[in-house]
Amino acid sequence: MTAPGTRPFTGDEYIQSLQDGREIYLYGERVKDVTAHPAFHNPVRMIARLYDSLHAPETHDVLTRPTDSGDGYTHRFFTTPHSAEDLVADQQAIATWARASYGWMGRSPDFKASFLGTLGANADFYEPFADNARRWYRESQEKVLYWNHALVHPPVDRDRPPDEVADVFVHVEKETDAGVVVSGAKVVATGSALTHYNFLAHVGLPIKDRKFAIMATVPMNAPGLKLVCRPSYSASAAVMGSPFDYPLSSRMDENDTLMVLDKVLIPWENVFVHGHLGKVQVFSSQSGFMERAAFHGCTRFAVKLDFIVGLLIKALELTGTLNFRGVQTRVGEVLAWRNLFWGLSDAAARNPVPWKNGAVLPNPQYGQAYRWFMQLAYPKIKEIIQQDVASGLIYVNSTTDDFRNPEIRPYLDKYLRGSHGADAEERVKVMKLLWDAVGTEFGGRHELYERNYSGNHESIRLELLAGQRAGGQLDEYREFAEKCLGEYDLNGWTVPDLSSFDDLARLRSTMFNG
Repeated sequence: MTAPGTRPFTGDEYIQSLQDGREIYLYGERVKDVTAHPAFHNPVRMIARLYDSLHAPETHDVLTRPTDSGDGYTHRFFTTPHSAEDLVADQQAIATWARASYGWMGRSPDFKASFLGTLGANADFYEPFADNARRWYRESQEKVLYWNHALVHPPVDRDRPPDEVADVFVHVEKETDAGVVVSGAKVVATGSALTHYNFLAHVGLPIKDRKFAIMATVPMNAPGLKLVCRPSYSASAAVMGSPFDYPLSSRMDENDTLMVLDKVLIPWENVFVHGHLGKVQVFSSQSGFMERAAFHGCTRFAVKLDFIVGLLIKALELTGTLNFRGVQTRVGEVLAWRNLFWGLSDAAARNPVPWKNGAVLPNPQYGQAYRWFMQLAYPKIKEIIQQDVASGLIYVNSTTDDFRNPEIRPYLDKYLRGSHGADAEERVKVMKLLWDAVGTEFGGRHELYERNYSGNHESIRLELLAGQRAGGQLDEYREFAEKCLGEYDLNGWTVPDLSSFDDLARLRSTMFNG
């Protein structure tokens, strides 16, 4: 599979790779060309920027490293790390790509490298399909293929065992010499319209029927694969305003979709797990994907908070409230959250855990902490913005057309100006960007996204407990407490270097008992 001088796609090559006849539906019609449609055109170009940056002299070294074969180069996170130094370099590559979208595109190509980068060291887990894992590790690395994933069953009949909802949940209908035929639906395949392949898997619910035990990759133009999109924020932005009015919505929309498989043939060479109930159940704990996904997510989230902090400071300066004591205390809280997530990302990289075949994983204890605290942090930060920027968020005109109207422009210049000499255009530009981040439908979707990015709130806490129980940390904590308990009893200290001062104790008894 490796050709001399292999390299990732360029931006133009990535765009061309999406023109493959994939079946995408939006607003009642099939999208003819995902690269040209108003719902996807700008997000596609934002991803193309990432591919171009792999080849750009100013970012090439921080983003890339040689492929495992040494015949080309790839994004660092698509390779197997073997040390803390490797993970720190991975962190910088993840952060560099995240900054290109200001932290707002969470399903960039390197996100699924959280899984793809495990396939080299952990190929044996997928026996008898281990060769498939090795092949996809090489090919994904060489081209920096863009994968999405669909892991979760639709929220239908969740009070019933999944085996009883075969009319909806993804399952294997039959086996053929060519592969397995699969039908059913998955949610939410975020960003899938922009990607090359889907990683189809089952995570989270107990299953008993082997027909549900399928993990495989499906090309986005596979016959029978259909994507039904939610409303497009990018298309809405193009209709209702301009980039000035919707600077995030118009280019950062990773459209979430219902992914339907209608008798899709998955060739055997694209299968990772089939019919093995045990492997499906332990995938989360043994694949390495969750540890790396949390590391990627934490780093991307930290970059997003850098952006939000900077934007919040500018907004408060424009309203003239940044020097208020109460406002400053809440800005300090936002900074504390920001520092927490950078600290967790650093700690996960710099304190790796040994894994398989000489590989290491980001430390899962810090990843698990990120998964929980992000659910608290993002809504709280959004609340602080709404509380302290307050009416400034909506004290703006409707669109840029207002500034072109000579009848009202003088009023806008006078009454919408900012503090400290900022003019109306500058102030409105900042407020519209901040509103797009926290107040529009795009902003509301991102709060829901961050809350559920790593799973539901109960599962995250249960997994944190289960992980530390399985890793022996709970026993260590208990032994630590028991060590203290063992140093004293009813008769005083049980260790030789401390004194109970029995004479003073007798004096106390005399004082109170006569």
